[in-house]
Amino acid sequence: MDFAPWSDRTDGSAGAEGADRADPSVTYVPATVTRSAKIVVAGGFGVGKTTLIGSVSEVRPLRMEEPITQASAGVDDLRGTPHKTTTTVAMDFGRIHMAGGRIALYLFGLPGQSRFQPLWEDLAEGALGCLVLADTRDLDASHDALGLLDSAGIPYAVAINTFPGAPSYPEAELREALALEPQTPLTHCDARDRTSSLHALITLTEYLTEHRSAALLESRR
Repeated sequence: MDFAPWSDRTDGSAGAEGADRADPSVTYVPATVTRSAKIVVAGGFGVGKTTLIGSVSEVRPLRMEEPITQASAGVDDLRGTPHKTTTTVAMDFGRIHMAGGRIALYLFGLPGQSRFQPLWEDLAEGALGCLVLADTRDLDASHDALGLLDSAGIPYAVAINTFPGAPSYPEAELREALALEPQTPLTHCDARDRTSSLHALITLTEYLTEHRSAALLESRR
């Protein structure tokens, strides 16, 4: 397991800039937190799930990774990430606070390979929603995760992770290729960048708020 530098600060300085000032003894949930939610981060192999969780987590991310070996030859597609040497074999985990520290989001990153689908189903249980990362170099790699979420009735937003040199397409074409419903949020992010990744998570949480409000109104009719 690999652990990244972390901070429990809630003033926006966590991440790479705040790591040197972090107090590694602080692991508790701040007293300001009144609500919490489980969010899963899904997507294809090498799409940036581990990177995104590491960029936003305000606690030291938990990364369950193993080296990529010859056994993955012909199974895992490394064309888009030729320098990738490890792969998530169980999950990634991080925590972030929003709304002035009142809400804690627990982030669970799912393995990218479809052979881990039984684990996806276990980790997705009880999730309020999901952020699906997609790569325009291989949009089809996101379909397994999208199909699982649709089957489980878990609401989600999609974020296109902007890899250097990756092709760019109009939103309408992306929606068609990913078979997204009109109401499903579609945004872009750079998983390496904290602010950009936070924007993607905020897009998701705003959608989840609207989704829950609509469901509540419908139940009262």
